[in-house]
Amino acid sequence: MSNTKDKISAGTSVTPRGAYPHVKQVGDFIFVSGTSSRRPDNSITGVDIIDEMGTKHLNIETQTREVLKNIDKNLQTVGASLKDVVDVTSFLVNMNDFAGYNKAYAEFFDKETGPTRTTVAVHQLPHPDLVVEIKVMAYKPIANSQ
Repeated sequence: MSNTKDKISAGTSVTPRGAYPHVKQVGDFIFVSGTSSRRPDNSITGVDIIDEMGTKHLNIETQTREVLKNIDKNLQTVGASLKDVVDVTSFLVNMNDFAGYNKAYAEFFDKETGPTRTTVAVHQLPHPDLVVEIKVMAYKPIANSQ
């Protein structure tokens, strides 16, 4: 069901891994699909190779920061920003990463004025190097267009 106030945006230059938009605005509400730290070239921020054998360290703080920056870029495509976010749902592959995730998250949102949040553990995400995915809902009143 759509109306003339529905707006869909391609969002960041990262191609969605399925048939969905990065951002959908319905009236004054803006929904951002689950977002990762994946870059336009399909590499993933926060994947550090730590030895000559190719052992990886998956950095939750770096990935969380990049995810929130990607969400902000997506929101900007419809004239909004992280300041307009009212609800956050975060998916962590390992709850042992919660402290690092929380540390990076606090760089973007304030405890007293920030959005509500739910954080859940998941078995896996769409790529084995991803340790966090975040989806948000924002609220930004549309100016009367009459």
